[in-house]
Amino acid sequence: MKAAIIKDKNTPISIEQIADPGSSSGEVVLDVNYAGLNHRDVWISKGQYAGIQYPMVVGSDLTGTYLGKKVIVNPAFNWGSKSGYPSSQFEILGLPRYGSLAEKVKVPISSIHPLPDFLTPEEGAALPLAGLTAYRALVSRGQAVAGEKLLITGIGGGVALFVMQFALAIGMEVYVSSSDDHKIQRAISLGAKAGINYRNEDWEKEFIKNFGGIDLVVDGAAGDGFSKLVKICNPGARIVVYGGTGGVISQLIPQQIFWKQISILGSTMGSEEDFKNMMNLVLKHQIHPVIDQVFPFSEIQEAFRRMSDGKQFGKIIMEIAS
Repeated sequence: MKAAIIKDKNTPISIEQIADPGSSSGEVVLDVNYAGLNHRDVWISKGQYAGIQYPMVVGSDLTGTYLGKKVIVNPAFNWGSKSGYPSSQFEILGLPRYGSLAEKVKVPISSIHPLPDFLTPEEGAALPLAGLTAYRALVSRGQAVAGEKLLITGIGGGVALFVMQFALAIGMEVYVSSSDDHKIQRAISLGAKAGINYRNEDWEKEFIKNFGGIDLVVDGAAGDGFSKLVKICNPGARIVVYGGTGGVISQLIPQQIFWKQISILGSTMGSEEDFKNMMNLVLKHQIHPVIDQVFPFSEIQEAFRRMSDGKQFGKIIMEIAS
């Protein structure tokens, strides 16, 4: 089969012929139609992820064919019996096992779900990892409530856009931030109330002046800007952190956290229950994922470059076999 291979860190990803995966007890082999990219794949290609084993076939999202039917896959395997955190056997499709950027992929049969009829195969390939991460951050950890004010940082990425779509479906008042004014306007056109460019000096003061405080923040960056998120929080607010693209958190004033009784919560991926609840929300509200661009499999390097450069608004999808 053809597969996109990463041979070592900071080397170009290449499409090569490798052996087909073999089935095993409790697992089956799917034909991959479309695969979605995630920042996780880019970080693995750069050697910036724990437990990397080269050579590697990355990719966590897919629409595939199983027994003649279109399916998607929950890429979070072996979460375990505790709803609050994953087991020591937890893994994500695409590391350490070979992932979805290939013509075939082996997955646990329990992780296979039917592709909803109202979604195209391309949309289905956009949903699993980012949708699961967004749902757990917003609902399971963030305890989102209709009518609350929500700030989503870094709008334009897959997780951030799903958080926005889910929050709007729940009935929240949604605000966004980005370093790109065009992305902010795109988000407003999709239903966000307003947005703020975090490159602006003292943006948090401008935000409070114009929009007031926030009840819930869903953040994928952390870094030096995190302390400003605390400043715009209402008393009793929650901040959910699902990523760290901005690096180490600094300049955090603890008094601002404990006097306002702010909760800071970590979140990543989700359980099988989270995935089923996310799918129910998508089905109930007929939510269509936002797709940035669909690339042919032969243009895998261009797709990785677009994601690495942060140019996308929505999910980048690879057409493996239509």
